[in-house]
Amino acid sequence: MIFKIASVDSLIIYFGDEINQEISSKVKNAYKCLKNLNDKGLIEIIPSYTSIFINFDIFKYDFSSLKQKIISSIDLSIKNEINEEIITIDVYYGIEVAFDLENISKQTKLSINEIITLHSNKLYDVYAIGFLPGFAYLGNVDKQIAIPRRSSPRKIIPKGSLAIANTQTAIYPQDSPGGWNIIGKTAMQLFDKNLSTLSPLHVGNKIKFNSITKEKFLAQGGVL
Repeated sequence: MIFKIASVDSLIIYFGDEINQEISSKVKNAYKCLKNLNDKGLIEIIPSYTSIFINFDIFKYDFSSLKQKIISSIDLSIKNEINEEIITIDVYYGIEVAFDLENISKQTKLSINEIITLHSNKLYDVYAIGFLPGFAYLGNVDKQIAIPRRSSPRKIIPKGSLAIANTQTAIYPQDSPGGWNIIGKTAMQLFDKNLSTLSPLHVGNKIKFNSITKEKFLAQGGVL
C-alpha cells in the first residue's frame, strides 16, 4: 500500500497501477476492512480501480495518525469472504439503440451476434462509480471487442445506453455527453434520488447482461 496526501483532510491509498482482478480484490478487501471499523472519523471512503480515497475528520486524525490506523487495520494477506451480489441487467442490443454496433462489427470482423454473445456471456466486476452518479465502470470486456473510445464524442447519449471503451463497459445513467461506443440499451433505472447511494450498483457487485427482445425492452418501459 502506498499512501499519499490528497488534501488537508483526505488521503489516497494506492494498491497498484493496473486494472486487474488481483488489485481489484485488494481494493475491495481493504474497503471492507475500513467500513467494518465503523469509525466516525472516516467521513467518506471511496474505492476505485486501484485506490481508495478517504476523507477524514481533522479533529480526530492527521495524515500520519490515520496512516498508522489503516496499516494496523488492514491485512491484505487475509482473504475476506466478500458477498459479491450478482445483478442481472436486461439489455436490448438492437441497432436502433446500438449506434456503434455495426461499426464495431466492421472493426473487429465479428458478426453483430458474435459481439452480443461475447459481451453478454461475461460476468463483470463493478470497479468504480464515477463520472456521473450511478455510472459504474465495469470490467473487463473480452479482448476481441475491447475497442478505443470514439474519436468524436457525442453531445448527447441517451439514458440507459450500454457502452464499451477499451477494456471497460458501462451504462449511461442519464442523458449526457460521452465518447464511449454504444452497443445497446436498458430500461433499468441506474440513478435513483431516493437511494442513499443514488444507484443500485456498488463496488463489489458483479454484473451479468441478459440480451432481450425489442418487445420485452419496450414492455419494461424502454425507449427507442
